[in-house]
Amino acid sequence: MAYVAVKGGERAIDNAHAWLAAERRGDTAAPALCVGQIEQQLGRAVDRVMAEGSLYDRELAALAIKQAQGDLIEAAFLLRAYRTTLPRFAHSSPLETAAMRIERRVSAVFKDLPGGQILGPTYDYTHRLLDFALLQDQPVASGSRSETPDFETMPRVPDILGAEGLLEADVGSDGEPGDLTRDPLTFPAQRDVRLQALARGDEGFLLGLGYSTQRGYGGSHPFAGEIRMGQVSVEIEPAELGFSIDIGDLVLTECQMVNQFKGSKTVPPQFTRGYGLVFGFGERKAMAMALVDRAMRAGELGEDVTAPAQNVEFVLYHSDNIEATGFVEHLKLPHYVDFQSELQNVRRMRAEEVAG
Repeated sequence: MAYVAVKGGERAIDNAHAWLAAERRGDTAAPALCVGQIEQQLGRAVDRVMAEGSLYDRELAALAIKQAQGDLIEAAFLLRAYRTTLPRFAHSSPLETAAMRIERRVSAVFKDLPGGQILGPTYDYTHRLLDFALLQDQPVASGSRSETPDFETMPRVPDILGAEGLLEADVGSDGEPGDLTRDPLTFPAQRDVRLQALARGDEGFLLGLGYSTQRGYGGSHPFAGEIRMGQVSVEIEPAELGFSIDIGDLVLTECQMVNQFKGSKTVPPQFTRGYGLVFGFGERKAMAMALVDRAMRAGELGEDVTAPAQNVEFVLYHSDNIEATGFVEHLKLPHYVDFQSELQNVRRMRAEEVAG
């Protein structure tokens, strides 16, 4: 009997997979959606899946989106699972975002900052009206671009404030950074590990937490010091060579939030930092990440820890949408025995109440 049940279950699962494949394809009278179209025309979705999947590969992210029928969390799950099969042959040198080949650069604190503001491709100034012309595949004029900017004239805004001593120093670490992809999350978690978790955390969750800090649940008053997006060179230094080599470019979005800080007994009044860095063009995620990063620094800055966004364990334990998906969706699995126990318990209590 057990064998028959297993075979029956296998047939049901096989049929479910076949049905899913048919649903994914949709009406065969419509042209099939190719991975190249997703990669080129659904760029923001590809960027999010790469960030939350923790793997920079636009083609594979597009494939995952197609396989998942546009479910971006499922696509990130697929990409992260594939990532675990890849060998690790080198570590990159720290990325120099100051040398970013900028496509977009804005600051909310300086109007006339050195190097100027570069709006780039953004929805910020659109009217949020449906464009029915997109129902048809019509030729699109290439947007006019300004002359190639001089990146050397574009110092990061925090560096400008830091030169005046108005912003806390960005203190690096000489130690080996943690690696969430190989080591489990433990507490107390240092900032390098916290930033790793935020970088691949769920955008919606971090956005909600970031919003909460602005509504009083965190006690910080942030300014977008600088948001920049562009290409950054990746270098590795093979042991057999003894010098660095450029192995490619990544498109990254970096956000530096500037927050008020009234100072302490040992630190004068100054601005403090919140930092965000994500794959692709993802400034909403980078901004939310920077807000939450600053909120989680409350304890080290001597501030009261009262809000969810300031609670490091709360944020890091719940920010990963892959873990959250597994824990929530396990509720779909059979819980017959557990429920029967609860059912009998409720019936017993009701009977005792009636008899009481």
